[in-house]
Amino acid sequence: MKYRFAAAKRFWKNFHALSPRKKASANEAWVIFKNDPFDPRLGAHKIHHLSGLAGETIYAVRIEADLRVIFKIQGDTIYTVDIGTHAIYKS
Repeated sequence: MKYRFAAAKRFWKNFHALSPRKKASANEAWVIFKNDPFDPRLGAHKIHHLSGLAGETIYAVRIEADLRVIFKIQGDTIYTVDIGTHAIYKS
């Protein structure tokens, strides 16, 4: 499926706060993500706690050991919600 992409303000705020190295890692992962958000290299998985709170399925992908992006899919659009450490799962 061909997806469109949108990002929450919180995602961009936290992305811009990352170190240059982590931004570079995120940009490398973006190349993979935009082609297939469920590519095995990204380790996409459902975040049950956030999904229950949001009333919709929330996923995360692994960028680095402790750098994640959380996202949701609505129709043909993927919304990146946040980027950061595992602490974003408690948002």
